[in-house]
Amino acid sequence: MMNPETGIEVLIANTKDEQLKAIGQKILKSERISFDEGVLLFEKGSLSWLGALANWVREQKHGNKTYFNRNFHIEPTNLCVFSCKFCAYSKSYAHREEGWELSIQQMLDIVKSYDGKPVTEVHIVGGVHPKMDMAFFVELLKSIKAHRPELHIKAFTPVELDYMFRKAKLTTEEGMKLAHEAGLDSLPGGGAEIFHPEIRTQICDDKVDAVGWLAIHEAAHKLGMHSNATLLYGHVEKYWHRIDHMERLRQLQDKTGGFNTFIPLKFRNKDNDMSYVAESSVIEDMKMYAVSRLYLDNFPHIKSYWPMLGRQNAQLSLSFGVNDIDGTIDDTTKIYSMAGSEEQSPAMNTAQLVTLIKQVNRQPVERGTLYNEIRDYSQIELSEIESNPLLN
Repeated sequence: MMNPETGIEVLIANTKDEQLKAIGQKILKSERISFDEGVLLFEKGSLSWLGALANWVREQKHGNKTYFNRNFHIEPTNLCVFSCKFCAYSKSYAHREEGWELSIQQMLDIVKSYDGKPVTEVHIVGGVHPKMDMAFFVELLKSIKAHRPELHIKAFTPVELDYMFRKAKLTTEEGMKLAHEAGLDSLPGGGAEIFHPEIRTQICDDKVDAVGWLAIHEAAHKLGMHSNATLLYGHVEKYWHRIDHMERLRQLQDKTGGFNTFIPLKFRNKDNDMSYVAESSVIEDMKMYAVSRLYLDNFPHIKSYWPMLGRQNAQLSLSFGVNDIDGTIDDTTKIYSMAGSEEQSPAMNTAQLVTLIKQVNRQPVERGTLYNEIRDYSQIELSEIESNPLLN
């Protein structure tokens, strides 16, 4: 028996449910939990119990550090050849008058608008447009790198890349190598949704499947690139579908070590073909974050996306295994605001993000995309941040 000397050990020792107690003891000993145990956490773990354990794991890995970065988004188009039922963002290419499509020059102008500002990352994702092909995006990547070489380009989900590669008659490996050489530094985690075909066929049947999604990330990792991973939860899936999804990610991470962070994404039901599905509660949201932290033992970071959750719930998530709340964003993304997210104008400056983190007694640390620490803001006064353009 474990000697219950610390608070978390006392919590586990006093757990009445023997199955949960056994899982808790495994986690305290840094032993991997199984698929069935992951499902059991969702089914039987109370919010407080899961939160305490996930917070313990988070603090073992990162202490009180909570990361953010200074980034902006470019969304080349919301026109899309695919028709995901949960999506309120994309418009059918047949209805082009309802959408937008940016030229390379327009996107480069957005990049130039941040000249002299201390942003470190541009995040580029959008719909799958039939005219925005591999050659188009290679030119965009090269143009951005020529203008601002140090800016990290995190761009294109496997949904976008798979379409580009197939249209250009490139293998996954050839396509990733071409994109990387043109300036693509890392991949975001979008397009994963739920991997299991039982759900995928219901919500996004016509786009790249789980095998294709994972293959593109694996190819990126083999080139020395890093990437993120997501899961869209709270719609028609069951708990075991979530664990199945995370298990596939965990297996690839064992193989490559290329994932930086995992981001659970909450399904929103505004203005889409799944508006009849009720959204998950805050309790379910926090359980999702906590179980993610406990199951994905080989993922360094768990991120909550504050524009989607809202600021207060993002703060709350920092007690449920989360150690990253994304970036400043600067009102440059419409993907979640169009779907009914908590933040209809998602923008925060550095001072606001730092304050958000400090309010819940965490240590705000600015990071680069690959989690290199740029600046610790824990001892910097708010007035100094607000008055210094390099800090804010």
